[in-house]
Amino acid sequence: MNIQVDASGPLFDGRAARAMQDACDDAREDIAEFAEEHALALMGAAFRHPTGYYESRVTTTRVSGDTSLVHDQGVVYGPWLEGVGSRNSPVTRFPGYFHWRRTKALVAARGPQIAERAVQRHLPEMGG
Repeated sequence: MNIQVDASGPLFDGRAARAMQDACDDAREDIAEFAEEHALALMGAAFRHPTGYYESRVTTTRVSGDTSLVHDQGVVYGPWLEGVGSRNSPVTRFPGYFHWRRTKALVAARGPQIAERAVQRHLPEMGG
């Protein structure tokens, strides 16, 4: 008895692995874009006297192969705006806007859905 196995297709020739890596990269970028847009939307809706400077400093940086960071580039009054600075309530009446904490919570809730859409876009490349 002879058995011959032909191992071909996306799983065996590397296309599936490349497609999965592309899906992961797209998911990371989509989630970071969502976070940046949401944080900026919160700032636009909440800031009472916006100058535009703080919002212009909000950016996304890829800090490692699988991590993107949405941040304010270390603007010195960023912690005060967020509400975690030493000059927030009770020292002053200003409690902060909580824009980063709200964004983080929303990304945690919606991140899996955003990632799922990225994977779905790459399924045909994976042979699925």
